[in-house]
Amino acid sequence: MNSKISYLNEIERCVSWLAAWTIHHANHIREADEVKVGGHQASSASLSTIMTALYCSALRPEDRVAVKPHAAPIFHALQYLAGNQTREKLENFRGFKGAQSYPSRTKDVDDVDFSTGSVGLGVAQTLFSSLVQDYVSAHGWMNDRPEGRMVSLIGDAEMDEGNIYEALIEGWKHGLRNCWWVVDYNRQSLDAVVREGLWERFEQIFRNFGWDVVILRHGSLQEAAFAEPGGDKLRQWIETCPNQLYSALTFQGGAAWRKRLLDEIGDQGPVTALIERRSDEQLQALMVNLGGHDLPSLLEAFEQASQHDRPVCFICYTIKGYGLPLAGHKDNHAGQMTPTQMEGFRQQMGVKQGQEWEKWAAATLPPGELESFLAQVSFFSEGRRRLSSPAIPVPPTLPSPGQPGKLLSTQMGFGQILNDIARDDTLLAERIVTTSPDVTVSTNLGPWVNRRGLFARESMSDLFKAERIPSTYNWEFGPKGQHLELGIAESNLMIMLGALGLSHSINGARLLPIGTVYDPFIYRSADQLNYACYQDARFLLVATPSGVTLAPEGGAHQSIGTPLIGMAQDGLCSFEPAFVDELSVIMRFAFDYMQRDGEGDPDETTWLRDQTGGSVYLRLSTRPLEQPARQMAPDLEQDIINGGYWLRRPGPNASVIIAYQGVIAPEAIAATGLLAEDRRDVGLLAITSADRLNAGWQAAERARQRGAVGAMSHIERLLAPLSRDCGIVTVIDGHPATLSWIGGVYGHRVKSLGVEHFGQTGTIADLYRHHGLDTNAIMHAAQAASNGRAPRYLQALS
Repeated sequence: MNSKISYLNEIERCVSWLAAWTIHHANHIREADEVKVGGHQASSASLSTIMTALYCSALRPEDRVAVKPHAAPIFHALQYLAGNQTREKLENFRGFKGAQSYPSRTKDVDDVDFSTGSVGLGVAQTLFSSLVQDYVSAHGWMNDRPEGRMVSLIGDAEMDEGNIYEALIEGWKHGLRNCWWVVDYNRQSLDAVVREGLWERFEQIFRNFGWDVVILRHGSLQEAAFAEPGGDKLRQWIETCPNQLYSALTFQGGAAWRKRLLDEIGDQGPVTALIERRSDEQLQALMVNLGGHDLPSLLEAFEQASQHDRPVCFICYTIKGYGLPLAGHKDNHAGQMTPTQMEGFRQQMGVKQGQEWEKWAAATLPPGELESFLAQVSFFSEGRRRLSSPAIPVPPTLPSPGQPGKLLSTQMGFGQILNDIARDDTLLAERIVTTSPDVTVSTNLGPWVNRRGLFARESMSDLFKAERIPSTYNWEFGPKGQHLELGIAESNLMIMLGALGLSHSINGARLLPIGTVYDPFIYRSADQLNYACYQDARFLLVATPSGVTLAPEGGAHQSIGTPLIGMAQDGLCSFEPAFVDELSVIMRFAFDYMQRDGEGDPDETTWLRDQTGGSVYLRLSTRPLEQPARQMAPDLEQDIINGGYWLRRPGPNASVIIAYQGVIAPEAIAATGLLAEDRRDVGLLAITSADRLNAGWQAAERARQRGAVGAMSHIERLLAPLSRDCGIVTVIDGHPATLSWIGGVYGHRVKSLGVEHFGQTGTIADLYRHHGLDTNAIMHAAQAASNGRAPRYLQALS
């Protein structure tokens, strides 16, 4: 019977071959498209040993891994050997519906835990997923499953990403546990060689934040050589050798190593003897035997770290392109093995022609033994490790605090609706978890937190309360708290929402996450928001306050283009209600929509595939509006969810209608009333979601092109009664392009009002007049968009 190390060496050998062949094949079949994937060839090779040690020895089924983006071929090859990836998809690497260039939990079939690709984000994801696991565990929802480690495989150049350090701070605040970061320290980035001494900075940073740091610099061959006479001088030379020189000598090979070593430390004594005892091939093997390529060293380090739950950073020295002809060359990120080089590598690996895709083509041990070994590997023992959790019941209606005639903002209404939910011990209230980047109070989460508490693994009392100091807020921390307070880092908010929104799949416990943020700072975390949606995480993002309506705050806090983000972001359904009764309906929909995961035909009312579910973005405001007196009938509820409804239906002779979204409602209502004194049948269209209206319109058009000639979207149905001569005015406290597309539905003339430039301080009236959003500006636009006499109340624009 062979040893464990023997089997792991064989697996690593086969993984290295399959990854290199996969990339070479992808380049070869796509030469006509000039698609080059050389970066994978060198970057993935440096991680083959580390990943083999992790997946085939150190990890358990409950552990979760974010794989360095360029290591995707190694990951797919490992999963192929384990039976979780198909040969067809591997052969189609980077092709349509083939294995993905970067691991994707939604597009790959081989058990990807966390998507990666936008560097640095998968790293932080593991940290926040560990915090979420602590939350789920503290609430008793792990269902007897053991806690897992959240592991990230990181490129050293990836450590340049600032969001990683923001995450480190948050991890320290919350007492991070069960998190491993494994740094592939190959000292090469896309364009350069990494600066000298960087590992020392990494070590200091991680230790300062309470992490254990394990440095794997030398492999067992090097350690054995250091024990020989003269080995201390060899160690000193290796540890002081500049990164660029080490890379260059690696590429040049054993003869270059020999000349350099003899020139610099050869003394015709012990060191010279140490070098001369080895052939060029053996000397090359010794000098590239760094810790990240040495199975015994890796296995020992991972085993020791498994004895505790402290966070650990492993700094693993590696060679970029390890084992390949382009190893060490500074240009190897974009380098690709030539057919001649690939043929030489095939012969070196002992792979027969025509058997390149066979699982064990590069093995020297019997395939049956290797299959038996893999069948006993813990990580693969449960097969695909996606978990599930039942949906949380959502009541038919949610409270609506917007009493008729009452002045109330949507932000205040949001806080009151959550406060009402918090009063009752329902499953819905229990599974809601809120989080915010230090704007909990100013986004109206305070009442919810007072009732439900802040989360911490250990209880902490509110000292203000203990000292009998009056305060509006009761800040009690404890294991049953339901609010996760974050520092001022919006990127952390989005990654935390991503982690919370995947808990049903990662931990088997469904959460209903709500995150609040100031609307303009969505830009600050747009990449992280995109990343969370790309992973199909489910959450409710509440962005408030928004627009130039936040008048006294000035341009730095006034948002312009965020409605366009809401429309364009895949996996995110956006709404901007004007009134609190609309908000109540939308929030009820959101709690249900976040939990959907079905398939089927689109709804023929909207042509949206709502059964697939997703995340939801609410753009809210601090401006109090007078709440309407109306009954929330089922048809109205459905129209609000579908994206729009007639607040005032146009008559048969309408020459103009006004369509508004959000807090600009009073100006639109006033303009409609004044226009109606001179124009007949003026209509007022309340848009609650430009996103859903536009998506439905696009989907209906695609359906018609595919033969469903009767397909009609909600916006088409709303605008169908209008004559082709009717003008449309759209208005929003945001970029005018959000609604300008409405004119293209039936070819109506449209005038779109909105905000295109940074705002400034002032009153709402000042800024609405300055940006052309006030009642008078809407009337001017109506006059320009339609035929007819000028309205009697029209004033010259200032």
